[in-house]
Amino acid sequence: MELVQPGIGLIFWMTLVFALLIYILGKFAWKPIMKGLRDREDFIDKSLKAAEIAKDEMKQLQFSNEELLKEAKNDRDDILREARKVKEKIIEEAKQKASEEANRVVESAKERIEYEKLAAMTDLKNQIAEISIEVAEKILKEELSDDRKQKAYIEKLIDKTKLN
Repeated sequence: MELVQPGIGLIFWMTLVFALLIYILGKFAWKPIMKGLRDREDFIDKSLKAAEIAKDEMKQLQFSNEELLKEAKNDRDDILREARKVKEKIIEEAKQKASEEANRVVESAKERIEYEKLAAMTDLKNQIAEISIEVAEKILKEELSDDRKQKAYIEKLIDKTKLN
């Protein structure tokens, strides 16, 4: 029954031990515990501030990244636009060179045709001259005094020439 109704001596000793425990904890444990709690609280505050700063930096980086992305897209568009211009310029130059080459080939062909034509005409004139000389020689061989013989001979030569 003593446990249910404690005696004065037990309460005294319990109080004395409890006070001694509080004194020892206050002397040796409370200060380090409180210092540890304060340190932990400071660490948590610093961590929260660092997290806030990191969050702000992330927002800035995100904004910066968006700006860089816009710049990159603009640069890409500029490069593509330049590439298209260069492509069109190259195509135009190629067309112009092809046209010039075609004109040069046509002019060369015309010159060659003209040259061949002149050569053929020269050859034809030379053949006509040779035939004329041959006719003249043959006429001279015949008697030149008789007009009738000359006319008959010339007509005969002309008929032979037409057959050839």
